[in-house]
Amino acid sequence: MGMTQATAPAINDLTARHRERLDGALTALATRDYWSAFPESPSPRVYGETAAADGDKAFRAHLDADFPLDQPGTNGRVAPERSPYGVELNIRYPHADPQALLRAALDALPAWRDAGPDERVGVCLEILDRLHQRVFELAYAVQFTTGQAFVMAFQAGGAHALDRALEAIAAAYRAMTDVPRNAHWTKPAGKGDPLRMTKTFQVVPRGVALVVGCNTFPTWNSWPGLFASLATGNPVIVKPHPGAVLPLAITVAVAREVLAEAGHSPDLVALTAEDRGEGLASVLATDPRVRLVDYTGSTEYGDWLEAHARQATVFTEKAGVNTVLVDSTDDFAGMCRNLAFSLTLYSGQMCTTPQTILVPAGGIATDAGHKTFEEVSRGVADAVAALTADDARAVELTGAIVNDAVLERVNSARSLGTVLLDSRVLHHPNFADAVARTPLVVLLDADAEAAYGAEWFGPIAFIVPTVDTARSIAILRDITSAKGALTSLVYSTDNKVIDEVTRAALDVGVHLSINLTGGVFVNQSAAFSDFHATGANPAANASLTDGAFVTNRFRIVQSRSHSTTP
Repeated sequence: MGMTQATAPAINDLTARHRERLDGALTALATRDYWSAFPESPSPRVYGETAAADGDKAFRAHLDADFPLDQPGTNGRVAPERSPYGVELNIRYPHADPQALLRAALDALPAWRDAGPDERVGVCLEILDRLHQRVFELAYAVQFTTGQAFVMAFQAGGAHALDRALEAIAAAYRAMTDVPRNAHWTKPAGKGDPLRMTKTFQVVPRGVALVVGCNTFPTWNSWPGLFASLATGNPVIVKPHPGAVLPLAITVAVAREVLAEAGHSPDLVALTAEDRGEGLASVLATDPRVRLVDYTGSTEYGDWLEAHARQATVFTEKAGVNTVLVDSTDDFAGMCRNLAFSLTLYSGQMCTTPQTILVPAGGIATDAGHKTFEEVSRGVADAVAALTADDARAVELTGAIVNDAVLERVNSARSLGTVLLDSRVLHHPNFADAVARTPLVVLLDADAEAAYGAEWFGPIAFIVPTVDTARSIAILRDITSAKGALTSLVYSTDNKVIDEVTRAALDVGVHLSINLTGGVFVNQSAAFSDFHATGANPAANASLTDGAFVTNRFRIVQSRSHSTTP
């Protein structure tokens, strides 16, 4: 649970208190080597013997209760969440008038702007620290709203999300401090005294920021934009997905607590929970006072935001078709296992999950001799089947299906081609009502590009025979250019092929992984090292976390005057 007022550190010392963590993040951003500020293992040896039980208790205290959050414009309560695990949540969140939240945010902006980068970053780092203290509570909140298995919820929804947030804060700090606060300008004159000016440069926020959360990764995807905006001086209104409110409600509650202790208005961060179908995101995103929008979700709505929220800078991560190109391999079994894990993890409900696997119809060279197309396809399918054979073990990888639309896509995909491995129901040993499924693997003809060239979000994979690797590269180019992709993956023992695929990835602006056969998977992205999305293809217009992700959230305004001081 969060610190009490009595145990909170001296608020004006927050930047110094967290300086080591900030410096570590800045160094990691510069070197791109492995670094993490928050342990990813939920082991009692790391977090203490009672941490998990305490977090579970804190999570369960929210169930069938009013979520405690005091903010302007509250006009009722909403309880929109439905757990994929079948657990009754009935958490009632305050429903607020968005106009009241906008007014309060704008009232709070000037003092937050004037606080300066160091104080703002110190407050943001303290918020992260408090969230880390509640990491088990957050993990359970993520698990039971998104359907992620617990370990994944703890890592992706807790520790890794904290790292991604810290990365955004560090990138923002680096960008804001790239320009000095004060400068003395001296220009030599031909005769007489030189010209002297005193200049002041101030970071000025863009305005109110809106964060539109997603159902699958409410913290990992929302925290970078939230903290990048807050650190650069922008008040933030958080609009969670109706299916995953609790993780972001906890986030907002912690942020408001820290802001108040720091002597700032808690209305710099606010929650706008809504009933399903209410459409508050569209109302807020098009309000002229909203100048920044962060969104993760469907391509259709992301495109709508980009077209209609024209007064704002819009950062979108949408969706795409992630392609795997198989040319050859020196570890056939490792390739199949690696792909199987990537296809199975969180039931394919990740924007980075591979979907369309392109294999030459004539087969491929491997360490186990030539493999026909049928043998390659069967190798992948058998690896998925082996990984998901035991229900109790499988559900710890697959988690649960986040909504009915995913199940509908699985049912529709069966009819597209030849089912090589059918999706089956998994019975969860601890949650009888959990909706869990294994991946579906379908063989499609090469001319079925309308099917395998479209996104099928969920536990669905297509294996497609192509004339040869050159044709596979052409298909990768065409699909990524048209639909976008967050990731791409190639398997080849031929350096010329790898070079050609690398050039194709650069041309269409997609991240490429090469010959993954071990413990790194294409749908995983490491904070401080890996960029998530490129912003260079239709799947996203922004990247976590490049310079543009933070610098577009503020501007530099200067003042200058004559100076007589040498």
